[in-house]
Amino acid sequence: MEGAGGRESANGSWTLHVGRCVLAIRHHDGVLNPVTLRPFQPDDLPLVERLWQLYRHDLSEFRGMLPDDTGQFAPGRLPTYLDDPDSSGYLFHQDTRPVGFAFVSGLAIQPLHISEFFVVRAVRRSGVGRFAARELFARHTGAWEVAFQEENPGAARFWRRVAAEVCPTGYREERRAVPDKPHLPPDTWLLLTTSARPISPR
Repeated sequence: MEGAGGRESANGSWTLHVGRCVLAIRHHDGVLNPVTLRPFQPDDLPLVERLWQLYRHDLSEFRGMLPDDTGQFAPGRLPTYLDDPDSSGYLFHQDTRPVGFAFVSGLAIQPLHISEFFVVRAVRRSGVGRFAARELFARHTGAWEVAFQEENPGAARFWRRVAAEVCPTGYREERRAVPDKPHLPPDTWLLLTTSARPISPR
């Protein structure tokens, strides 16, 4: 993606260099730690599987999932994403530390979907997730559908804020039943369209 240079927010908390896909987060000790987003590589699989366990643990609060008798959560759709040419996975790193991941699907036939999105708790509300989401929308332009659960208020606030930022002309919301799971509340879906333009934080 073509860059728009670097910019620091008024409070000095974070800077974004869009062309290099680097975000710098200022922690309480005043140190700037760069955050990067890159596609999965084949040798990332063990790392992705470990992060997936943290992700499934987070979701268990809202979906009632329990680990199996070995203490592990089911892999769910992870193997499908890894083998699907219509999907792309990304890892988020802060310095050399992994801090999250995302899967984007619908690459061949839109709409695009953020199928899974995870940021470790230690860096939430620091700008890492917002940077990663905006970068995904900028890398893959076109029609998008993003789902979340209203019973997860943090996710609901996060995705509505990001959608408003990347699609200032507006987006639509729909409530859709969860397929084959009538006991679960409907998901909320955001429908929006992004175009190829530089994105800088506000």
